[in-house]
Amino acid sequence: MIETTVNFLNALLWGKLLVYGLVGAGLYFTIRLAFIQITHFKHSGEIMLKSRQGESKGGLSSFQVFCTSMAARVGAGNMAGVAVAIGAAGPGAVFWMWLIAMLGMATAMVESTLAQVYKVRDQDGQYRGGPSYYMEKGLGQRWMGILFSVFLIIAFGLVFNAVQANTITGAMTQVFGFDPMYVGIAIVVLSAFVIMGGLRKVAKVSEVVVPVMAIAYILIAFVVVAMNIEKLPDVFMLVIRSAFGLQEVVAGGVAYTIAQAMQAGIARGLFSNEAGMGSAANVAASASPNPNHPASQGFVQMMGVFVDTIVICTATAAIILLAGDMGTSNDGIKLTIDALSQHVGTWGGGFIALAILLFCFTSIIANYSYAETNVIFLSGNSKKALPIFRVCVLGMVMFGAVAKISLVWNLADVSMGLMATVNIIALLLLSGLAIRVINDYRQQLKSGKTPTFDASKFPELANLEGDIWTSKTVAEEIRAQQAAHDSRS
Repeated sequence: MIETTVNFLNALLWGKLLVYGLVGAGLYFTIRLAFIQITHFKHSGEIMLKSRQGESKGGLSSFQVFCTSMAARVGAGNMAGVAVAIGAAGPGAVFWMWLIAMLGMATAMVESTLAQVYKVRDQDGQYRGGPSYYMEKGLGQRWMGILFSVFLIIAFGLVFNAVQANTITGAMTQVFGFDPMYVGIAIVVLSAFVIMGGLRKVAKVSEVVVPVMAIAYILIAFVVVAMNIEKLPDVFMLVIRSAFGLQEVVAGGVAYTIAQAMQAGIARGLFSNEAGMGSAANVAASASPNPNHPASQGFVQMMGVFVDTIVICTATAAIILLAGDMGTSNDGIKLTIDALSQHVGTWGGGFIALAILLFCFTSIIANYSYAETNVIFLSGNSKKALPIFRVCVLGMVMFGAVAKISLVWNLADVSMGLMATVNIIALLLLSGLAIRVINDYRQQLKSGKTPTFDASKFPELANLEGDIWTSKTVAEEIRAQQAAHDSRS
């Protein structure tokens, strides 16, 4: 009964609503922002590389925020999810992953900018924000924020963490023969150690682990590509032709259609890069107001989508597709392990298992941080409910370690789809303000200034209670940062 209901909701959300909603929103923001993901791509990279400074008592540095959001993004979706999409719908799914990522960069820009505009301080002085906050403060619809928070807590705090744990145990069982029960216990203990320290501890762990694991994985993919460089043009054309039905692709006795490729590519692409889902916006709001404009964090998150899908997911796709016909499999991580082992030998399985352990563990702790912000939103900025919630999160991690993989993935798709639906509606309703804030940044940048936010330019923000950008403390902080920048210049 549960599985039937989950499958019905998935067919409704991913078969119709979100395919049009996500692509449509991405196209709309791309056009309204004049293809900002292309015209300001270099600037996004520059901000991200220079963002290590800025951590303060009340917030994280932009680099810590980038690494935390990447910790959540880079996980099961990049390794098992890509394999599931290719196994279920053929090579054409990779193209639709690329497309949703390029469009999603503009969507990520908008949602992260809004998260910064409407952020608040919690009782400990930590910056908090995200879709639930801009729904309440920007739209005046707390009920909508509550609905989003509930979906996010279910998705990221509970279901997605079960997915990540499931992927870790799958890899450890296949490669090393470990008992899933013992693997689950180990994951729970390690996760508890980090999440009990809250958002700041999650950010510090992510800042160290994420760059190392991402670079190592990309390097091994480059090695595989170099070993098979003569096959690369044919594989690329196979992806393009099968994405548009220009060539019937048959693997393992199954023929794939355009609709299958599109649905699988968009679903797995969104699961991986989260653009439009509203998840990364929760940690984007936690960055200190340095640089001194809400849109600056939007550029950082835009680069996060690119690195996640265009770089890391493509690395997985290259490893799998260059291995030739691997047949079909619902066990995504097995497909990835088998493909890399075919390229480099048996040690490839061990490498994937280690990568999965790091990728998915950091996803668990970062997913928790997203949910933590929404638990605090529901409780009126109080942290009293967090101990109980942390126990629930750890319980779901243990459940995921021993659960049936197909049901876990399907539950993840449903919860993600409901989240994305609510968030897309809010983004479209608030898009006018977001675009004006982003254009304000671009105009200052074009005139040679260091962009600085002046909330008085935006009438919608005049009556915000406790608004960060108009508060005396933050205004003084921004002026001090601007003075320091000017003196260095």
